[in-house]
Amino acid sequence: MGRRHLARELALKVLFELEADGGDVERSLQYHLAESRADAEVADFARTLIFGVREHQADIDAHLAEVSRNWGLDQMAKVERTLLRIAAFEIRYLPSVPLKAAINESIELAKTFGGPDSGKFVNGILGRIAADEEVRRHPDEAATQGAS
Repeated sequence: MGRRHLARELALKVLFELEADGGDVERSLQYHLAESRADAEVADFARTLIFGVREHQADIDAHLAEVSRNWGLDQMAKVERTLLRIAAFEIRYLPSVPLKAAINESIELAKTFGGPDSGKFVNGILGRIAADEEVRRHPDEAATQGAS
C-alpha cells in the first residue's frame, strides 16, 4: 500500500468517525496513525486532507449536490459521501495531485469500505467533478472544444 493511499484511508476513517460523533480531530487522527503505524509523511498528508475537507466542506458539499443530480448528500452512504468529499477537496484544492490519482484512489477505497456498487457510484460523481475542474483550469480549451 502506498503512502498516499494510506493517508487517504486514514482521512476516511477520521472524517467518518467525526461525522458520527463530532469528536476531537487530533485524538482520532493520533489513534488511527498509531494503529496503522504511519510515518510523518503519511500523517502530514492525512492531516492536510482532513483539515482541508473540514475547512472547505460547505463549498465541497454544494458542488457535490450540484453534480450528483439524483442523489442528495443525506441519501448517500456515509462512506461514499466522505470519500467524495476527500476526492473533491484533492481535485479542487490540491492541484499537485493528479486528477486520475484522486479518482482512482477513491474508487479503490470505495470498493474496500463501501457496498458492492460504491466504486461505480463514486466514479460517476467524480467523473463529473473532474470534468468541471478541467473546464475551470483550462477554460479556453473547453470553449474551443465546445465550438468544434
